[in-house]
Amino acid sequence: MMRPKATALLVDLDGTLRRWDPDVIHGIEAAHDLKPGSLYAAAMDWSRLMPAIIGEITHDEWADVIAADLTEQTGDPDRARAAVKEWENYRGTVEPGLLQLVRDARAAGIRVGLATNATDLLPTDLRTLGLADEFDVVINSSELRIPKPAPEYFGAACLALHTAPSHVLFVDDSDRFVRGARAAGLAAHRWTGPSDLPYLRAALDL
Repeated sequence: MMRPKATALLVDLDGTLRRWDPDVIHGIEAAHDLKPGSLYAAAMDWSRLMPAIIGEITHDEWADVIAADLTEQTGDPDRARAAVKEWENYRGTVEPGLLQLVRDARAAGIRVGLATNATDLLPTDLRTLGLADEFDVVINSSELRIPKPAPEYFGAACLALHTAPSHVLFVDDSDRFVRGARAAGLAAHRWTGPSDLPYLRAALDL
């Protein structure tokens, strides 16, 4: 049985539409005498990240938790805070081919949503990246208070798009989140880079 044509698109932000250059992060760590990978490890530890992406703490409070963890490693709170501040000032870059796909999809009448696990900094980030007006809806876990890949997250996203799950195509770089979307009834594709664009365009008849 053929799957219905996708009439709506959900796109992830971090690692998909927004790219992070690891060399920039490593440069910040080196400048502050931190071990390679220590910033990412402190920030992405699930026990620290989860409260921020479900709205229990603010982005600034999350940053304070990261700095406290780095202080334990270095014994230097000023160095830790300076490293976190510099890391926060780097907001990544937009994947141009995927952004063009988003624009072409909307121009073709396909509703497009941004589906991300994010903190309350997301609206500022979207303005900084020039993405504030690029989506019909934005589904932010910290506002919804439910993270991907919970079924309720995808249910809320489909409701926001006014589209049945079977007609929504979800694109994310996380295999876990892709599997979660499929379990919720969406079509889903794991983003590996710009080489995926021809497939996505074909799936959307663009």
